[in-house]
Formats: sequence, structure tokens, C-alpha cells
Amino acid sequence: MTGTNARPEPGDGGWAARLHGMWQVAQDIADVTDMARYVYAEVLAEPGVVAVTGTRWHGGELLYLRRATVDRPVPETTRGPAGTLLAGPGRRPASPAAARPCAAPVVHVHDLSAADDDFAPDAAELAAAGARWALEARFRLGDGDGDWAAFSAGLTEWPDPDAGLAGKLVQVAEILVASHRRIMEYRAHDRRQIEDAFLAEASLQMDASLDVEETLGRVARLAVPAVAEGCVLHLRRPDGHLAPVASAHVAASVQPWLDDLARDDPWLAALRRRAVDDGESVVLTGNGLTGGPFGAAAGGPGRGVRAVTVNPLRARGKAIGTLTFVYHRDSSEVASARLLGDLAQRAALAIDTTTAYEQRRRNVELLQYQLLPSALPQWPAAALHAAYEVADASLDVGGDFYDAVVDRDGRLALVIGDVCGRGAEAAAMTGMARHTLRTLLEDSTPPARALDRLNAALHGQSASRFVTALIALLTPTGRGECAAEVVAAGHPRPMVRRADGRVEEIEGAGVFLGVLPDIGAEPTRVQLRPGDTLVMFTDGLTEARSAEGVMFEDLLPQAVRECDEAPDPAAELIARAAKFRATGNDDTAVLVVRLEGTP
Repeated sequence: MTGTNARPEPGDGGWAARLHGMWQVAQDIADVTDMARYVYAEVLAEPGVVAVTGTRWHGGELLYLRRATVDRPVPETTRGPAGTLLAGPGRRPASPAAARPCAAPVVHVHDLSAADDDFAPDAAELAAAGARWALEARFRLGDGDGDWAAFSAGLTEWPDPDAGLAGKLVQVAEILVASHRRIMEYRAHDRRQIEDAFLAEASLQMDASLDVEETLGRVARLAVPAVAEGCVLHLRRPDGHLAPVASAHVAASVQPWLDDLARDDPWLAALRRRAVDDGESVVLTGNGLTGGPFGAAAGGPGRGVRAVTVNPLRARGKAIGTLTFVYHRDSSEVASARLLGDLAQRAALAIDTTTAYEQRRRNVELLQYQLLPSALPQWPAAALHAAYEVADASLDVGGDFYDAVVDRDGRLALVIGDVCGRGAEAAAMTGMARHTLRTLLEDSTPPARALDRLNAALHGQSASRFVTALIALLTPTGRGECAAEVVAAGHPRPMVRRADGRVEEIEGAGVFLGVLPDIGAEPTRVQLRPGDTLVMFTDGLTEARSAEGVMFEDLLPQAVRECDEAPDPAAELIARAAKFRATGNDDTAVLVVRLEGTP
């Protein structure tokens, strides 16, 4: 043997040297099967030993048995029959309730010629190899009495006390315990790193969208098959009912079965209620699945399910649903409580955040549209169109508004404006500005005078925000024509698309409302004829910017010309800007009137 890290060969030297060699192997072995190969060979090298067995137990259930004989020294492994109790009540490590999990192994002597229910199935294996007697060392592996093992040597003769084999088995058992503990610690560390990486990726996936449906789907899909073969997500409705909202299964053919269970199975429903009511995760394996649609007694895909876990989803102090996993893999591979709990917590926060975002977005949209007219008026020989797009980048109410009124003299007054900023203050000012102008214009107040009155009201309140506005007053002049009086106060200039396709920008002056006592608004007069279209808009349209930095303002005349033939030119203009836009996402309002001539 050369090198300090070289493994000693089994059977090399006396017992002390071989024991040292086993401890040396136990320090760097990565697999319990390799450890068994080395240890079994060492015990087979002892005088009189013809066979060695090792068994691993969970309570009275055999997990596996390993055997090696002098004729076949490489250990062979047989899995125990699932769910079958093989260990009799006497076959347990001697450990009173107060005993520590690390209590020393206990050695038992067995006469293989006599029936011994407390030594099955080792007795039959050792006897078949020619053994007449057996020494068995029993010891606990984990932190409880339920996880234990036995290591046994089959002998042709009564064990000679002077040979010290019983003490050697105790030493071997201690090596196996230490090796198992080190391997489990290494695997736990490795598993924890994998879990942390998975949870980090899960958070990125779940936080990548503020869309509720997409987030729900991601929660279900990202865990299959990384955590389990099936996943179902239920959310709590206002009436307390847990309704399925997303599910995923690794096998597409099994998905309908899982969906049906998520909707209708009473056993699974009771399990979910238990998790929510107790506020704790539920883990069921083996006999715990009895009575439900899973496990050996079930039919269909449920027969292959080995475990089910249900975790409550809690966010910001309230229960919002459950996260259920269905495992077709071995129950020993069920995700750790830490992983399940952490994943459920992250999922709950992601779902709650997106749900709150969606609700607030709906509230903002509702409030925003409450600040707009419910309908445009009918006016002879003219078609009116309006469109509004709420920016997605903010959850605050914007300040864009528009209106159209017919005054007491039968003239059509068109209004469009924009309050700077967003939020509750902007919404309040928007409502005040629109309703003030509407009231004044309905009373036939001239556009310039109406803007002066609104400016005086804003300036007198020392408003912290300014307002831009544009008014166009259309007066019929006969033969389907109209005289348009246009007054602007810091607002983008409107455009006229003539019947022959020419697009003109209407000049306008005036400063923002609410800043100075006098806005200096002067009307501009334009004649509109049948086939002409007047287009008014807010700066959300013109300031849309492409990825190359080009502003939609540069393309607006062409867009106005081309959109005039659309059924709804206002909506078409907004759609074009939205498709063009890479940056500059702002609320946008467009108001259009097209003269169609005398009926």
C-alpha cells in the first residue's frame, strides 16, 4: 500500500490493522454499498465465518437485505417487500425511552437450527450458506428507534468467546454508524445546496411576471418533476372554498385524472382543509394513504402514488390556499419539509403579490374610465371616435382626459387634456378639470374664456400640478362645412386630415394651466369640409419611442393619413403607437371627429 490516501486491502494484516483500515475507508467513502463491500470482506476473513448479512429497517419494515458468502464475497442486495412487517416485536435495538440514539450496539447469538421469528430473514440466508450459528449486532442509525440496522455473521461452529468476534462485530457496527452518519451529512449538505438553487430559480420564475394566470401556471409547472410527479394549486375563494386554479403532471395522459381529483375528490378536499385549518404541512405515506384515491388499494394512476404532501399557502397573515404534491417515486424521496415549506411560502407571496397587483390594476382602470365620458354625443353629419389606453408601467391613475359636448347653441365642443403626474391628486385634478370645462362649454362659454376660468381656479388653489388642455369648437356654416375654433394651453397641436389626403398641423399658443395667472390663449380658426378629419391627442401618442430612439411624433402625419379609413381611427392610432413603442409608456387619449357632409 502506497500513499496516505490509498485504501488498505481487506484481510491485510491483523484485526487492529484491518479495523484501522475500515475506519480509514469510512472517512472518505461516498456510497454505503462500497462500504458494505469492504466491511463484509473483512468479517468473512474471520475464522469460521461462512456468510454475512446486513439488514436495514424502518420500524418493523425491512427496507433491504445484503448478503455475502465465502463463495460469493461481493455483497448482493435485495429490497424488502414494501409495506410488509418482517421484524418481530423482539427484534429491535435495546433502547429504553431515555436512551440516547448513539447507544452502543447489542450482540445477540442465534441457533439457526431452531425457528427464530425475531431473526428473519437473516436466519434463512445464513443457514442456506452453511451456517449453524449466528452473531447479530443491532444498532440504531438515525435519531430515533424507527431507523435501525443489523449486521450478522454466520458460523459453522459455536462462536468461540476467545476469538472476540462479538466485540469485532460491535466495532464494525460502530464504523457503519459513523460512515452512515457522515454520508447522510454529506448528502444533506449536497441536497441543501440543490434545494437552495432550486428555490432561487423558483423565485426568479414566479417573480418574473405580474400576470396572475401566468404566475399560477409557473408555480405548478416549475415543481414537476423537480419536486414531485404531480402538483395541484388551490386558492381560497371569498366564501372559503378551496378551488383548483392550476395543476401539472409529468405524464400528459395522467393530467385529466389529476384535474378530476383536484375538483371533486372528498378525501383530498378534507386533507386540504386540515392543512389550512392547522396551518401545518401534511405528509402521508404508506398506510396513511388508506381510504383515499392513492396507494396500493387504489385504482388507475393513483395506485402508483407512494406519497402525498399538502402545504398551506399563507401570505401576509392570511391563508390563501394550498400546494399539493403527488409522488409516484419512492416515499424516501419525498421533498424535505424545509424545501416544501420554503417553496410554499415563496409561492404564496408571489401569488398574493400578483393577485393584489391585478386587483389594483382593475381598480385603477375602473377609476380611470370613471374620469372619462360614458358616451360621445351624436352630432349631425359627423362621426366621433375616442380611444384611451392605460399605461401598464404604473398602478396609479393617470391624468389624461377627453370629452365632447353639444352646447345650448347646437355647436360641438371637443376637449382633450392631460394633468401632469399620476396618483390620487392627479385623478382629483383630472375630474375637476374635465367637469369644469364641460360645464362651461355646455353653457356656450367661448373656448379661450373657458380655459381662462379653469386656469384661474387652478392658480387660485396654488395647485402643485399643471394641466395641458385643447378645445375645438365646431360651428356649422352650411353645405356640411364647419368653422373650427381651436384654443391650446400647452397641449400638443391637433392635426387635420383633408379629404384629399393632405395632413396639416393646426397652430396654437398658450402656456400650461395652473402656472401663471394669464395663459395668453389665442384661438386659431380652421375651416373643415366634408371628408376632413380633426385629430386631437395627448403626448402619450407622440412621445412613444422605438428601440432605435425614433419618436412616433415623426410618423404621426403618415399614421393620421392611413388610419382615417379605419372603422375606428382613434383606436387604430393608439394600436399603431403601441406596436411601435419600446419606451415612453404613458397613458394615451385620442379624440377624432370626421365630417361626413349634410345627410
